[in-house]
Amino acid sequence: MTNSSREHGDSSRTGSEIGARGGKPTDSYCSCCRVCNGYRAAPGADETPDGRRVERADHGNGERDRGEHGASGPKNGDGSDYGDRGEHVDHTDHEELFRKRFFVCLVLSLPVLYYSPMLQEWFGFTAATFPGSEFVAPALGVAVFAYGGVPFLRMGAVEARNREPGMMLLISLAITVAFGYSVVAAVFPIGEPFFWELVTLIVIFLLGHWIEMRSVRRASGALDELAELLPDTAERITADGETTEVSVDDLEEGDLVLVRPGSNVPADGVVEEGESNVNESMVTGESKPVGKEPGDEVIGGTTNRDGSLRVRISATGEETTLSGIVRLVEEAQESRSRTQVLADRAAGWLFYAALSVAAVTAVAWSVAIGFGLPVVERVVTVLVIACPHALGLAVPLVVAINTSMAARNGMLVRDRLAMERARNLDTVVFDKTGTLTAGEQGIVEIATVEGRDEDDVLRLAAAVEGDSEHMIAQAIRDEAANRGLSVPDVREFEALEGRGVRATVERDTAPAVTPGGGDGADVGGRDGRTASVGGPNLLRYLEIEPDPELERFADEAGARGEGVVYVLDDERVVGTIALADVIREASFEAIDALHGMGVEVAMLTGDDADVAHSVADELGIETVFAEVLPEDKDEKILELQERDHLVAMVGDGVNDAPALTRADVGIAIGSGTDVAVESADVVLVENDPRDVASLVRLSAKSYRKMQENIVWAAGYNVFALPLAAGILAPVGILLSPAVGAVLMSASTVIVAINAQLLRRADLSV
Repeated sequence: MTNSSREHGDSSRTGSEIGARGGKPTDSYCSCCRVCNGYRAAPGADETPDGRRVERADHGNGERDRGEHGASGPKNGDGSDYGDRGEHVDHTDHEELFRKRFFVCLVLSLPVLYYSPMLQEWFGFTAATFPGSEFVAPALGVAVFAYGGVPFLRMGAVEARNREPGMMLLISLAITVAFGYSVVAAVFPIGEPFFWELVTLIVIFLLGHWIEMRSVRRASGALDELAELLPDTAERITADGETTEVSVDDLEEGDLVLVRPGSNVPADGVVEEGESNVNESMVTGESKPVGKEPGDEVIGGTTNRDGSLRVRISATGEETTLSGIVRLVEEAQESRSRTQVLADRAAGWLFYAALSVAAVTAVAWSVAIGFGLPVVERVVTVLVIACPHALGLAVPLVVAINTSMAARNGMLVRDRLAMERARNLDTVVFDKTGTLTAGEQGIVEIATVEGRDEDDVLRLAAAVEGDSEHMIAQAIRDEAANRGLSVPDVREFEALEGRGVRATVERDTAPAVTPGGGDGADVGGRDGRTASVGGPNLLRYLEIEPDPELERFADEAGARGEGVVYVLDDERVVGTIALADVIREASFEAIDALHGMGVEVAMLTGDDADVAHSVADELGIETVFAEVLPEDKDEKILELQERDHLVAMVGDGVNDAPALTRADVGIAIGSGTDVAVESADVVLVENDPRDVASLVRLSAKSYRKMQENIVWAAGYNVFALPLAAGILAPVGILLSPAVGAVLMSASTVIVAINAQLLRRADLSV
């Protein structure tokens, strides 16, 4: 795991600071960002911003450099890893770069527009003149090109050097052609220069890219908020009980820290003292505060609400849950989706299409009217219109919002392609234990003899089981605690190996029942009576027969795959308790939601067939694979895939690892502290099977947004390119380069707004 990245580099730097560094937009670097690539200190394609050479992955095959976004790779000027804590690659400075240049160029452009002969003619005014006023437009036009156009030229050069033509190269061509012609026209009488079109193009391009960077930054806000959850300091408790303030980076495993009300937990740990409610919503997606008491685990970055806690640190740095979540979210944001690959290819094709259309336009117009300003305008307009600006934003922005929404809802996407495949799932296979069920024994039902109620029997059983470590004993104690029962004191506890447990219960804490139904308080001795809890072997050992009603209850419970224990008061069976692996309430809603989407649900378990079918019948699951060994689970997934099913496997990520890997979409459902399940494509932070349905729903809605954006972006180019070439010139319709830039930026804004609408998607089940 990478270190938690709460500071995000120098996100607080202002535009003036950027200028002070010579126009460099950021000290951090990620090889997947065209702005970072455009502002490398050295021109080599395999060098970091400070000139060091690093291994770079081929972006064409979807692999990523280990130096991206906080792994081990490129280093900053002092030699430290960019992936170190506090050096997460934040693109806030990219937004600042375009914002500052936009406003500066906007101011410089106003005099150019004012002194433009064409605009004076259009709007019927005459500009004020003074000695040298004829040089205002050329001088400021050159300044705008040099200052505002440089980012596009540098990023276009990277595309040309990498032989991956795209929007930056098209923009570079458009403004370079416009600039070159205008400069020549200003010096030699070949026609009117159009500096006003040039500056308008650059200003609009800067505005569009500022909006793009701002949208992407906001879309990635969940990662930023996660990374900022950890506090800067912690209060470490010393051996003499005093507290001392230390940096969170100085904490070590085993340290004891004080977490005051309202403070964030500095690292993962276990509560040793105190009780409080902790807000875990930003990490686990759990909306309600979670009660914590001694022995409970807490996650670094969560917020303590109303009580002081003393926490023993169990993990720090890159080993914390928060660091794992940040790493997984970063991986998801950097992984390339299939739709993104298609969009990138389309941008490359559009580059060559634009050059072809521009060449045909130049030849056709030159033949028709002769070479001159109108021909150059047509060529520049074609290049501007063809810029796949919106196409380049269409998919990445949806991906960023998708990842943000998934993280906020406790879904950590490790494989972007798996997220896209989820929308087409027709079968979801759940592991039973720990996924659909709680993975622990719980009391299902209690039957009692006449004269004793459930609470009385449960109180007696909990007293006897008080010192037992068996999971059945724990279930009985938990149920008694949930009901708020007071448990009597016991003594002379004895474990009957293979049969049950026995103890002496204080005589005045619960009424004993004689075989005749009367009070038997004196049975078992002057100071108490003997009570026992155990299964059928206990009854055989004591040679005791239960009442027929209790025996019938036990048989019915056994037929349902439930375990049964008997509660004896002295030598009389007073109650029977049925236990089972309790089905999660959320499982019912999850199965219903998946069925509502037309998804078939199957259950995979190593449990007995009777138990498995009992759970499946209760949940309404159609297909059951029972008594399956862990090493054979992937064969069941393969069996479904061979029937042409697109299969998701949902498991705990340990015994289910082979099946998770085999499935088309592997989903690990964890406890919130085990987020590094390497075999899964998606990790659900919470033990909530409903998140599987939410995942399918988010996948479908995100893919639909990607399609809508691609239609908007590509449709704009298909419609506008013929107009830019002048196909409607015979009827008096011509697009100027400036109008072309406005239309191009408008398509970008539409795509950005449409992507943001994904945030309104309802993922609840």
